[in-house]
Amino acid sequence: MAAFAATLMTAAGLSACSPNDGGGGGDGSDKPVTISIMETKKTNIDAIGKVIPGFEAAMKKQGKDITVKLIADELTDEQFQTKMTQQLIANQAPDVLDIGENMAISWSSAGYLTSLDDYLNKWDGWSHYYPAIKKAMVRQDGHVYNLVSGAGVQNFFVRKDVLEKEGIDTSQPQTWDDMIARLEQAKEKTGDTPIVIPAGTAWGGGTWGEGFQPLLGGTDQSYFDAKSGKWNLKSAGWLAVFDLYSKLVSKGLMPVKDLQNPNPWEPTKYKKFPAGQIQVAAQGTWGWRFDWGPEGATPIPGLDQKVITWQYPALRAGDKTYGWSSAGGGYAIPAKSKNKDAAMEFVKYLSSGKVLADQLVASGAASARNDLNGVAPYSGQPHLLDAGKDLANSVYVVTGDGADKVGQATATATELILSGKANGQQAYDAFVKDATDLLGPSLVQG
Repeated sequence: MAAFAATLMTAAGLSACSPNDGGGGGDGSDKPVTISIMETKKTNIDAIGKVIPGFEAAMKKQGKDITVKLIADELTDEQFQTKMTQQLIANQAPDVLDIGENMAISWSSAGYLTSLDDYLNKWDGWSHYYPAIKKAMVRQDGHVYNLVSGAGVQNFFVRKDVLEKEGIDTSQPQTWDDMIARLEQAKEKTGDTPIVIPAGTAWGGGTWGEGFQPLLGGTDQSYFDAKSGKWNLKSAGWLAVFDLYSKLVSKGLMPVKDLQNPNPWEPTKYKKFPAGQIQVAAQGTWGWRFDWGPEGATPIPGLDQKVITWQYPALRAGDKTYGWSSAGGGYAIPAKSKNKDAAMEFVKYLSSGKVLADQLVASGAASARNDLNGVAPYSGQPHLLDAGKDLANSVYVVTGDGADKVGQATATATELILSGKANGQQAYDAFVKDATDLLGPSLVQG
């Protein structure tokens, strides 16, 4: 799940190739064409294999002779990125790429991907994407290079059953002061460390994407300037979030030893939250299925009755509570593909109707579109439907080059807090120095 969650994070990029308008191989004709798509996960391989015949039949009805070749090669994300980078450079990549946002950062900035703007502006499906997700797909140069197939919303998952048993309010906290007061009640009555938010170096990229950034983005959205592509390390939100981590740790509300475990999600999300010994966990939509659902890593019997979600309280007075959007993987087309038009037809097919509904239910992702609520089997997934409501008004901040380095610096700085070596201010000071060194002067605002 850490790997799955890592694909639910941020991106930015450059470069474009103008698409053609025809339905054939990219030259405006309707001649027979074969396109290829590569999938590296077993579930995706099975899902795409099932929909190819339907797509080919649908195209024939439109007078387009398009054949799809599925390249099935089970690889880790790192193996796929290495292999595909080589193929993109050598002009040997498949016509459709199913990629995470982190891959889109390097490949779009390197000029390896086609701008999808012209296609999307002519497609009626584009108007149905939630504003926050549309924003998430726009890169630094103002173009879209991969069409997101699903999305997630991060909230706090809450053991309502445990809190109610202890007489603790389970309604939405409006402020962090309110939330911390309830966490202190939970600690006093249960003896537990009641909340887990990813922190420290052991959690890897999740410390930034699942822990720090959702808190930061709801408080101060000026930490990255999309126009200049630079990080504003003086933005007030950084210190506010480090202070929050420091307060939670100093009050004994965070499971410090568990967070310093080599696999910190195991004792926290896979053991203590299911056991009710952690009552609040920062978590994304996928948790309903992959972590605690009937087929998840550690199922919680009676999940729907025992667990609810809270939005994030804001760190600034007067700000509203919010959900944090995370864009999932998406479909992209290499800039050097000779079959862009046919490839885009397949991308649109995969991103619409029942075909999309089946994929989303299989992956546990929420729809990035607002018109899927009545489409089975998605229509029968109440948690995903609720996540869609959150997506309509959720917060998302587009970032760009250097996000991985910022993530590294936040992990190191929060580790100082966990180890008792720094308070919020000291952790922030260490973060600024570290991030400045890692990013270099070209990516940091003066």
